Amino acid sequence: MAESRPRHSPGNRSLPAVLKWRIIELIKTEQWSPRQISGRLGLDGISVSHETIYAIIRRDESGELASHCRHKMKYRRKASRRHETKATNIRNRVSIHQRPAEADGKRFGDWEMDLIVDKDSNAILTLTERSTNFLLMEKLKQGKKAGPVAKAVWRLLLPYKGQGVKSITTDNGSEFAEHEWITKKLNVPVYFADSYCAWQKGAIENANKLIRQYIPKRTDISTVTERKIDKVRKKINARPNTSQSSVCQIFENVNRGGVPLNVFELVTASLAADELNCVKNGSL
Repeated sequence: MAESRPRHSPGNRSLPAVLKWRIIELIKTEQWSPRQISGRLGLDGISVSHETIYAIIRRDESGELASHCRHKMKYRRKASRRHETKATNIRNRVSIHQRPAEADGKRFGDWEMDLIVDKDSNAILTLTERSTNFLLMEKLKQGKKAGPVAKAVWRLLLPYKGQGVKSITTDNGSEFAEHEWITKKLNVPVYFADSYCAWQKGAIENANKLIRQYIPKRTDISTVTERKIDKVRKKINARPNTSQSSVCQIFENVNRGGVPLNVFELVTASLAADELNCVKNGSL
């Protein structure tokens, strides 16, 4: 019985050097969070708490490990007060308060979208499926112009039109003024969060913070190549979730018949064609 239990490593000082090296490498090369690392090690029968891993990061006086963390080990308490907005810059805006209760982030097909913008209004469109945190990205050749932004959203989500796209939530930026065109083309409602309530679209805010680990603020986005954006997207989509399975890992399990049909439907709906090719040829 005792032999089947995970091997415990209760404190930083008791960690074997090889294990500590493995943890540090996952932080530096994959930018995984302490919880993700702890979970992955657990699959190998090694029990290391995320608090222990945080302690390793804090004890690194160089600050290098903290620089690979999404929050850089700096936390700010954000107000959760509700500020219902009646924006006038977007024609026929539909408030998030009209979004149905079932679009709570648990069902598949509810998306959030945003832009990452530099000082010259060069931009990257980001879209996240809320239940899986699956990420889509595209560099916008015409910056923040509403028309091209809408066409990029349509192009990225078209493969999943129907059961894979049930709603889209975004902020009140004028770049999303052509939301009615998106609704018409994809047959999907677009909802707008309240002003100064980033937590109402937390999935895409989190995704953007992950992206900023690879494309930091003050980066001239015009110099970021399509290859770089594709690499960042694949790296983020390969991160383990709370079940310690990446989207690609789930797909491989489906091929082996190891998961239920509803998961198969989820994965096939959420994987873009190039992601499927990556799984088949083993490049992810």
